[in-house]
Amino acid sequence: MLIPLLASTFIAVFLAELGDKTQLATIAISGTSNRPLAVFLGSSLALILASFIGAMAGGSLSTIIPKEVMQIIAALGFLIIGTRLLWINNNKSAE
Repeated sequence: MLIPLLASTFIAVFLAELGDKTQLATIAISGTSNRPLAVFLGSSLALILASFIGAMAGGSLSTIIPKEVMQIIAALGFLIIGTRLLWINNNKSAE
């Protein structure tokens, strides 16, 4: 039971992180430094800490808020973010 959860979490986060601002920032910092290992360790630790905070917050909230309500809140959050991104891009292309 642990392996499927671990695998699905890894795949979801890995795919979500490809090409995002974190990866672009890591590339930019690494490009201005001759210490790629230090950049890798710094960005890895930052992602681990951010993921830890998210997992702890989600675990804590799940004791207060039912799973279905949390899924609806997450879906609405993504819908709002997606709509705003489309709205901003649409307005920029109209200028």
